[in-house]
Amino acid sequence: MSIYEFQVNSIQGKPVKLSGYCGKVLIIVNTASRCSYSRQFAGLERLYETYRGQGFEILGFPCNQFNGKEPDDSPEVARYCKANFGTTFPLFEKVQVRGPFAHPLFSYLTREAPFQGYDVQTAEGLRMRDFLREKYPEIYEGDGIKWNFTKFLIDRGGRVYKRYETTTKPSDIEAEVASLLQLSK
Repeated sequence: MSIYEFQVNSIQGKPVKLSGYCGKVLIIVNTASRCSYSRQFAGLERLYETYRGQGFEILGFPCNQFNGKEPDDSPEVARYCKANFGTTFPLFEKVQVRGPFAHPLFSYLTREAPFQGYDVQTAEGLRMRDFLREKYPEIYEGDGIKWNFTKFLIDRGGRVYKRYETTTKPSDIEAEVASLLQLSK
């Protein structure tokens, strides 16, 4: 199985088969434009601009499941992200990424790349772990997505290569993106 077997809706509500991204290296990320981690839009956009001509895409999926940080409808999300973050990579319709109503793509991604914990050697990782344990212990349990901006790196064959948690900055993924692009030329 690969991500190419899934269909999603564009931010305009039109069906998109992920098989259309066959042969590309991807980052699939759940986003929230009103989240403190929305600062990652800039890093994601930089990666997109740097590597897009080499067969790289970022697929952003707005989600309102974590502290209500994506309250608007899809058209407003698209407008807001473009105006405030300069986002040019594809955004898709708002989805749920965990729980019984999670989009099947995200259920698949979390099965393929289970939660490995936060890097508690960093202040940000320690803070996020403690925040979730204290405020949202039900979210911290299991392999589901823990918060906004969980990133999945997908190889050119549509397989999940690696999962990066919220606290991982896009710049921290760049070397692996570049490596996957080179390996699969």
